[in-house]
Amino acid sequence: MISCILVFYLAVAGAPGRAQAVNGPDALYAAREHIDSARRAADIWAERLQANPRDFDAAWKLARARYWLGGRGAQRERRLALEAGIAAARAAIAVNPARPEGHFWLAANMGALAESFGVRQGLKYRTDIREHLLAVLRLQPAYEQGSADRALGRWYARVPALFGGNRRKAEDHLRRSLEYNPDSIASRFFLAELLLDSDRRTEAITELQKVLAAEPHPDWIPEDREFQGKAHRLLTTLRQKR
Repeated sequence: MISCILVFYLAVAGAPGRAQAVNGPDALYAAREHIDSARRAADIWAERLQANPRDFDAAWKLARARYWLGGRGAQRERRLALEAGIAAARAAIAVNPARPEGHFWLAANMGALAESFGVRQGLKYRTDIREHLLAVLRLQPAYEQGSADRALGRWYARVPALFGGNRRKAEDHLRRSLEYNPDSIASRFFLAELLLDSDRRTEAITELQKVLAAEPHPDWIPEDREFQGKAHRLLTTLRQKR
């Protein structure tokens, strides 16, 4: 089957401005499974933001690209990418605080730092993450098919109860995110993890099966494939423990 990304490249092959479209940052980011392509997209957006600090699209898209890069590569590179993503997201918010993009990708980069670099990072960012996700819900709750609810579900699931974590609220937010996209692979995977943590093994297995049966969303093919890989490994482990 020809991938959606390849179809995109074929579609622009004969169009005016083809070279600019194929080599532009949006097309490069669409091919982010190739890490060098994601780096090139980030570099272009960084140059545009440096040239014009009021370029809102360059700022939030740079934050999104840095988030992707922050989950890959060497450990030092990941941390630097996420910190740069935070800076880019703050720049987007400074330009237009009434748009959800800057708030969401600020929370995403902070969340990745919190999960990947220890308790101190988690404590440092936990309040800001929650506040910016709540800002997205106020501004545009359907943003990226309920991604703020999904991320809040993850926040409530991962933060210790002493600091505000709450499994009931986690499940509420994750299920709310599924109202925007019942086939969300990411939401169902996070829900499966939460159900396992809550000793609801049978329900968790059902969610993992739904993750594997779902078709990756055209905009999130790399991410969805990664979650499906995690779901496959987790489901295999659970079945071996029977």
